[in-house]
Amino acid sequence: MTNKINQLFKDQQDKKLLSLYFCAGCPTLENTGEVIKTMQRRGIAMIEVGIPFSDPLADGPVIQSAATRAIKNGMSLKKLFSQLQEIKEEVEIPLVLMGYLNPIMHYGIEAFCKSCVESGVSGAIIPDLPFKDYQDVVKPIADKYDLRIIMLITPETSEERIRFIDDNTDGFIYMVSSAAITGAQKSFDDAKQEYFRRINAMNLRNPRMIGFGISNKQTLEAAQSNAAGAIIGSKFVTLLNESKDADEALDKLFEALRS
Repeated sequence: MTNKINQLFKDQQDKKLLSLYFCAGCPTLENTGEVIKTMQRRGIAMIEVGIPFSDPLADGPVIQSAATRAIKNGMSLKKLFSQLQEIKEEVEIPLVLMGYLNPIMHYGIEAFCKSCVESGVSGAIIPDLPFKDYQDVVKPIADKYDLRIIMLITPETSEERIRFIDDNTDGFIYMVSSAAITGAQKSFDDAKQEYFRRINAMNLRNPRMIGFGISNKQTLEAAQSNAAGAIIGSKFVTLLNESKDADEALDKLFEALRS
């Protein structure tokens, strides 16, 4: 069976994809399954499920606050896997876990990969995973379970390293729109647009998704016209926290993306 991430990009080559991030266990401990099923029903192509961690270095205040709340609510990796297992048969779109190395190491790399597959997860993004550790330790185990480990690139990443990542990963490449932390932006400046064009011109093997700072029509269109699609995190997390209801949060998000 083909990995769902690979299948998504194969099936949707011309469609501009929209992927959303939310933090598991926020706003409530038990809403993970409901949020995922609602997003799928509303046409979201791929979902990033955040593993809450006490020290999320790459995240801005919105996602940091969501992680703190989720931990207070009692969310853990073990709890998350059991929630995902419950809805596994109902989820057809790719799920990607996004989390830091510490909780994953604590859980155990092999146990993590095995639990991902058992609960219907197709990939993982581990922002603080050193590439050498990925190659030497994580990749052989992830490959055994057909789990995609997604790597991030930024405007500061050298062409040599980008090509190295492209040659040694599968699924998609996460293009971070700026070297800053996560958070909504009103527009992408010339430097970011130039970065998007530069990566486009490299003709990479893997499809790319652009994330960080997408919150309105301008940033969404810029991302979708320069990659396979866009990933939205902070904006959706804010709306979900405010409304406590995934449908309502999505209504407001789609409205913001039209303006």
